[in-house]
Parts: sequence; C-alpha cells; structure tokens
Amino acid sequence: MARVVVDVMLKPEILDPQGKAVHGALPRLGFGGIVDVRQGKRFELEIEGEATEERLAEVHKIAETLLSNPVIEDYAIHVEGATASGKHTA
Repeated sequence: MARVVVDVMLKPEILDPQGKAVHGALPRLGFGGIVDVRQGKRFELEIEGEATEERLAEVHKIAETLLSNPVIEDYAIHVEGATASGKHTA
C-alpha cells in the first residue's frame, strides 16, 4: 500500500481572502517576518499496491476531475516516503 498526497493551491493570480486574513492576523498576534500567506488543501490517498506510473496517472485524473478546479487551482502530487513527485500547473 502506498500513500499519495495531492496538494491543491489557488493559482498565484487568484485572490486568496483566507490567506490574506491569516496574513493580517499574524502581526496582531506577535508574529513578524511573514511576507505572504496562501491557503490550500491537502488530500492523502491510500492506494492498493505500489505507486506505479499507471496508478499515479490515475491519481492525476482524480486530481483534475474531483480534487481541484483547474480553472483557478494548481495541484502537486507526491508519494510519501519517495523522492519522485509530479506537479501540474494548468
């Protein structure tokens, strides 16, 4: 069994109100030196067997059709414990 992680983030040109709210709160809470904050989503998928190229291609399809909105979001996929990763920017 392998764990595949899909990180979904708003594209850089898309406004991120939640990230801005967190960024604005940091100085009020005594935290400094943070230039920007972007909020995203993380999905962990447990897959049967090994994380083969075919299985990862299927995860890319899942990320494109269900986990992200390709119009406003990018996603990155990596296998936990592995050095190989894939990033999708539409």
